[in-house]
Amino acid sequence: MISIEEEKKALGLYLHFPFCVRKCLYCDFLSAPADEDTKRLYARALVREIRAYGETAGNRTVSTVFLGGGTPSVMPADSLSAVMKAVHDTFHVEKDAEITIEVNPGTISEALLSFCFNYINRVSLGLQSVHEEELKALGRIHTYGQFLSGYEALREAGIKNINIDLMSGIPGQTVGGFTETLNAAADLSPEHISAYSLIVEKGTPFYEMKNAGKLDLPDEDAERGMYHLTKKLLALRGYRQYEISNYARPGFECRHNVRYWRRGDYLGFGIGAASFLDRTRWKNTSRLSYYLDHSASPRDITEDIEELSVKDEVEEFMFLGLRMNDGITAEAFKKAFSLDLLSVYGETLEKYEKEGLMEHSGGRYFLTSRGADISNTVLSGFLL
Repeated sequence: MISIEEEKKALGLYLHFPFCVRKCLYCDFLSAPADEDTKRLYARALVREIRAYGETAGNRTVSTVFLGGGTPSVMPADSLSAVMKAVHDTFHVEKDAEITIEVNPGTISEALLSFCFNYINRVSLGLQSVHEEELKALGRIHTYGQFLSGYEALREAGIKNINIDLMSGIPGQTVGGFTETLNAAADLSPEHISAYSLIVEKGTPFYEMKNAGKLDLPDEDAERGMYHLTKKLLALRGYRQYEISNYARPGFECRHNVRYWRRGDYLGFGIGAASFLDRTRWKNTSRLSYYLDHSASPRDITEDIEELSVKDEVEEFMFLGLRMNDGITAEAFKKAFSLDLLSVYGETLEKYEKEGLMEHSGGRYFLTSRGADISNTVLSGFLL
């Protein structure tokens, strides 16, 4: 197992593919349908951006690569291969690097499976629900049958690390129906399960439907019941919860996401992609046409550059670290900031412990089950 310190010294890469077959009704990500020519032009622009980093960051070792979107699996397979070739040509990718692609079950082809065999060792497969009516309610393009066929095909292609995405709080969903989804997913024995609660975001069709009173969402008690059911059922099936929404078999935690939560360095490529390197955060332009014309010059496509203050970093250390079940340690806090954890947050930590929202053991501080239920409220207490 790679240590936290070793993982942080290495670099993570995020590659954004903003295209999809059809935008889901709940999605507020930077994504939209596109024709084949646009997808190929975008891949070539992505290659130019990646290669442009050769002189400044090419000497950095890369331990995780994540192809996200959008739906990366709608891209032509040869374009995906060209992008990954640029990654390997530009950076020193570790032999055991975790390389993930997000896949919609309705987009799996022989060409994609061949690409995965050559370049990918982890697939994140978006199931969301085993119930067809719930998939339709979300605006998903796949059926449960397509998911099962795709899962089997990925196993046959040699993928030994698969995540299944599930969603609770779907319109019309019941606790019983969600239990069926959880059991069906666990029956397949994936290495990792992500179970997210639906958030109705502004600017989405769901937002408009909710405001018009046309969205039949489970109530708060049902939602909380689904969250606790997920923890209990998956624990019984051999999955350890290591972050608020993520569960894994031992040794299969998503290393790329852990990098985010542990504040490791990463570079984002593609439109809207965020980067964090040497205490500085920035993101790329969200304008597709501008990106296509200027991707070879990273400075020209960079926006919102922010050098984090010590205050910013301390707050992020707490916000992100406490999302994980292992929490944070006084030792890591001291090493990162040369500050004593209790001198900064002693009163807050004591208050939350008395309220049963946090616990500490051997210098490690973490949320209790009750604290995780209201994590947003608890974490806001660490604003300085």
